[in-house]
Amino acid sequence: MVDGPKGPFRPLSENLRAGAKLYRVISNTRPGASLDAFNPGYGPPTRFAFFGNPVIPILYCAESESSALCETLLRDIPYEGGEVLPSEYLRLLLGRLTVQQDLSLASFRGTGLRAIGVGRKDITDTDDERYAETVLWAEAAHRAGFDGITWTSARCDSDAAYMLFGDRVTPADLSIDPDFSRVFATPEGIFWLTDFCAPLNIEVQQS
Repeated sequence: MVDGPKGPFRPLSENLRAGAKLYRVISNTRPGASLDAFNPGYGPPTRFAFFGNPVIPILYCAESESSALCETLLRDIPYEGGEVLPSEYLRLLLGRLTVQQDLSLASFRGTGLRAIGVGRKDITDTDDERYAETVLWAEAAHRAGFDGITWTSARCDSDAAYMLFGDRVTPADLSIDPDFSRVFATPEGIFWLTDFCAPLNIEVQQS
């Protein structure tokens, strides 16, 4: 078990360039819901939040639609397959943000894990019972001056996931793409979601 960084903490840095596209799934029922809204501490603990006093606002997002969905709506579905219910997806929408300035992220993937002396099983591929440990790595990255962190989730290890710190990155640094939106309460959104899930052996139940 690794409780957090021991000794010097010198993670590799990855740059998220201005113009990069970020995908995010949000609930349209959550107070203050917006694609560019940072979470000020709402909800249960997650892998890399929450920490700080006062709490550091955070924003989770992903490199691709696949990664964003696998980390949210499809997160708890077994690898062998399953189903998603209308009560789970009708309140969600998938949108896209554009980064407005270069951001420096602590790398918790690939050789970035070697640089901090841990493996995926210690930080990015754990169950929620260990979130009290894994959040310490995000806190260390924040203390080291990074704008956020990047990793690859166990649920979609082909694409990057990101978490940005709300006291280093603001909504002004992220613009909402008005030309991209998947609203799962619409027929078009349900059709797209069904088509996406079918090869993954996940059935999208319809009301």
